[in-house]
Amino acid sequence: MKSEFENQMKLEFISKASNEAFARITVAAFASQLDPTIEELADIKTAVSEAVTNSIIHAYDNRQGIVKIEAKIKDNKVIIEISDTGKGIENIDIAKEPLYTTKPNLERSGMGFTIMESFMDNVRIESIVGLGTKITMEKEIKVKQEEQENEKQMITKE
Repeated sequence: MKSEFENQMKLEFISKASNEAFARITVAAFASQLDPTIEELADIKTAVSEAVTNSIIHAYDNRQGIVKIEAKIKDNKVIIEISDTGKGIENIDIAKEPLYTTKPNLERSGMGFTIMESFMDNVRIESIVGLGTKITMEKEIKVKQEEQENEKQMITKE
């Protein structure tokens, strides 16, 4: 079966806070095949951490559920989908407002979506109340200057 993606992976885990680091590290390891800079990798890890934490804390409201991650690579871009089958988001525009939170009693800042959008090139949020939420994030990994020069030399030799 031929895929439009160069590589892809899927991961499912229980919505426990202890799995957030596991998710972040797994996606970072997958994205590493694109040879990102330390900053690019840190951006991906931070965005994944925020999305997974949102699923764990907000989607399931103190009950366990499943968080799914699907990551794909295509043309120097990593595409990451993080989804849950939790309670969903009533109003995405309000939820994206900086400092907005439905859990003011927790030591959280309400900056999750803002952080995801600032660290990734593209963030799309889809949610249906009662069915769950899917966050799709994309980040293009910049090709190193040396690789670009080598590609130019190869083209001029042909």
